[in-house]
Amino acid sequence: MSNKTYNQIAGQSTERIIALSDGVFAVALTLLVLEIRVPVMEGIKGEGEIIQKFVPLLPKFLVYFLAFMTAGIFWLGHSAQYKHIEKSDRNLNWINLLFLLAVTMLPFSTAFLGDYINLKFPISVYWFNIFLLGLMLYINWAYACKNNFVSDEAKTLVHKAIRRRIIVAQSLYLFGALLCFINTYLSIAFIIAVQLNYAFPFFPVKKK
Repeated sequence: MSNKTYNQIAGQSTERIIALSDGVFAVALTLLVLEIRVPVMEGIKGEGEIIQKFVPLLPKFLVYFLAFMTAGIFWLGHSAQYKHIEKSDRNLNWINLLFLLAVTMLPFSTAFLGDYINLKFPISVYWFNIFLLGLMLYINWAYACKNNFVSDEAKTLVHKAIRRRIIVAQSLYLFGALLCFINTYLSIAFIIAVQLNYAFPFFPVKKK
């Protein structure tokens, strides 16, 4: 049995890929919020003191929202692809596993950014995480199309739209990351704005 034949036989069904991916996303989303820990409240005597303990957590909530939006957008993007990917092989399964590797990195890059939100390097680490997610999602779709795992009708209707969406989004994320050289909060705010526009299109791309 040749390697090519084995690759084709080893992972034809997409159901297990989808199930595993949904599970990994669910765990990653849960782990994100665990980084926000309730502060020690010993000796608290009034509302003012408890508010003082709570306020330092606000940057962590901001980063948590950023990461939750990131995970949600890439989960939707992955789901959209597998709505059109009809079959698979071993190579595509490994591409998907590398995509999930980037998903499992989100809790770490989020915690790192939350702890050092005023520094530039954590922004770079978080952006690199987003870049890996976008890169593997792009490779996943390109491989599926090249190997005819996607119907001709789907290629005609959504191929260019999916490619354009990933490329434009990654370009905007890079621009947002570079804004950290001006202000890290500005950088985070811009990336969140991009994500909100993708989730709830305020400026939809006109169909040609």
